Parts: sequence; C-alpha cells; structure tokens
Amino acid sequence: MSASITTGSITTVVGNPKPGSRTLGAATTLSQALTPAVWDREVDHTVVDLATIADGLLAPWLLSPEAKAAAESVRKSGVLVIATPTYKASFTGLLKLFLDVFPAGSLSSTVVVPLIVSGGPAHRHLGDLQLRPVLGELGAVLPAPSVLIEESEFPQLDELIATYASRYGPLLAAAVSALAATSDAEITKEKNNV
Repeated sequence: MSASITTGSITTVVGNPKPGSRTLGAATTLSQALTPAVWDREVDHTVVDLATIADGLLAPWLLSPEAKAAAESVRKSGVLVIATPTYKASFTGLLKLFLDVFPAGSLSSTVVVPLIVSGGPAHRHLGDLQLRPVLGELGAVLPAPSVLIEESEFPQLDELIATYASRYGPLLAAAVSALAATSDAEITKEKNNV
C-alpha cells in the first residue's frame, strides 16, 4: 500500500525536439502509472512537450507565456517526470534550455523521475549520466533510479513501466509524503512566528 497524499500534482516534461514523439508517449505512460502508485486519488496532471514551446525558451529572462506556465507547473508539482532521448551522448539542448530557467535549489520540494530513451545499449546510460548532476544542482529529490528505455524495448513499454511503478512507487510515495510533511511543518512554523 502506498502512502496516502491528500494533495498533489504531477507534471511531465518532454525534451524531445520532435513534437508528439515516442519519448512523449513513454513519459505520459510513466506519469499515468505513477499516479495511483503515489497518491490514493486522481491529481492534477500537466504535460509539457517542449518542442511545442521551444521558441519561448531562447531567453530564460524573457520567456513566452507558454514557457512561463510550463515552468510554474514544474515549480508546483509534487512529482516531475522529465523525459529526453539520448542525443549526442547527453540529454537534448532543448531540455537544457528549459532547465536553465530554474535557479539552483529550486526543485528541492519536487520528486523527479527521469526517463531516458536511447537508440541502443551503447547509449543506454549516457543521457542519464549527464542529466542527474544537473537535476542535483537544481535540488531535485531523486529517490529512485531513472527509467532507461532502448528503442527496441518500445513493444514492451507498458510492461516495463508497470514493473517500474510497482517496484519504485512506494519509495516515490514516501518521498512525496515526507516533502509534504516538511512543507506543512514549515508553513505552521511561519504562521506561529508571525
């Protein structure tokens, strides 16, 4: 049984430069599988396909309204699924543009689950090896391993995602619950000091 969370939201951000990509499909499948594993009810779910708002990300200090909305959704999320294909031995530049919007430590109240799609076994870990340190700089809470999917595994996607959600859902739920409790305690402390 997963920890019960009374409030929450999950945001899915996809850094594939191709709109409507298989990476988007995999990330959405993961978010849908994690929702009942983390919460005991439906929660707000936002999907951000960065390819559709790319022009609004070119200057982090002058974001488009769509890019601002995407960043705000990430800031308010209890869980963030962040997905990218492996591209030139790393994660995509489009995802990097989006992550540059956030100051250091700004994701310290967000449980993040990276999903990396690679072309084959030689590239399976490359995107993850580059992405996790960036997420760490942003303060992201990363309690579980990343979801690593090779293109040849797409026919088994539902099974792979279900196995991941079953195995790591309780861990993610515990992290979300702990962060919510810490946040509630900080709000109560601030109210008592006023």
